[in-house]
Amino acid sequence: MDSLGGAGLSAFPNDPKMQIMRQVQQEAAMQNARMLVEKLNEHCFERCVPKPGTSLSKGEEGCFTSCMEKYMQAWNTVSKQYVARIQRESQQGALGAGGL
Repeated sequence: MDSLGGAGLSAFPNDPKMQIMRQVQQEAAMQNARMLVEKLNEHCFERCVPKPGTSLSKGEEGCFTSCMEKYMQAWNTVSKQYVARIQRESQQGALGAGGL
């Protein structure tokens, strides 16, 4: 099952429309990954490195690692819930359209 809630994109791999949709999905995923890294660095660096120097202290490294892990866990939780919601809404829309 793909991230849109069905096997639709893998059912016709040579269909130009499906190829474009897959490319858009991949580009969106890359943008989300870039945004995650950017926000993670922004948030955790500001929180854990009050006075930047030439290297990180052991305390700063530990803080940064812990912060990144927490931030990524929160990101994953939100992302999973978002995908589940989109899938539910997509399924409800398909069920509603089937009754017409």
